[in-house]
Amino acid sequence: MPIENYGVLKGRITECRQERDNRAPHYHIRVRAAGADARVSINVQSHDRRRPDLLHLVDDDFQHPLTQRLAELDDGWHDGGGGADGLALDYPRGGMVTREQMRVISHDKPGTNNDLNDRLDALIRRACDDPEVEVYACGSSWGPEPTEPDEIFGFEPGRGVHDVHMNQGNARHDHHARDNGVWQDGALFLHLKREQRWVAVFLAFQSQQWQTDEDGFPRGDSAS
Repeated sequence: MPIENYGVLKGRITECRQERDNRAPHYHIRVRAAGADARVSINVQSHDRRRPDLLHLVDDDFQHPLTQRLAELDDGWHDGGGGADGLALDYPRGGMVTREQMRVISHDKPGTNNDLNDRLDALIRRACDDPEVEVYACGSSWGPEPTEPDEIFGFEPGRGVHDVHMNQGNARHDHHARDNGVWQDGALFLHLKREQRWVAVFLAFQSQQWQTDEDGFPRGDSAS
């Protein structure tokens, strides 16, 4: 079945935090949207220990009709949908990114500006310092959780967005095959309004296939 509660969160970044361990690390972003806090959690490493490093592309001058639709949104959460003409993303079908453009990157590597945490931090910390930068996180929402504060930033109630990556092409025997679907991929967009420029962050797992059927499963991956 597809991922739950797919859509896009629009807001402004107020805080961020890296994780560099090997226990399902994420890069966390605190977003203020429509008067409420939310956490955007971005996978920076795969559960697949044979291929732990993600595929990524940071497009520093992203140009696509989607940006106009995003810019017209009010702050807050918006349900995704509408295929190519709506708020839904699809890596293979949407004309935004190709597998050939993406590169493998580690989440933790000695040195500076050479791993996924570094790449995200360079973008996000700049956005923290500029209240004019708008962030759009596409993925699956959770919460609100009225009895639990957020486990990373401590705000209440806990809520946020995850699955900020490609959400199709998982093999039928894979644990994440249940998330397969079309027009439900995740990504992160930053609108740098002062520069009239958009930055897009696309992420995928090396195990995911890009030739998928109408249900988001790899073509030729039979259920039998």
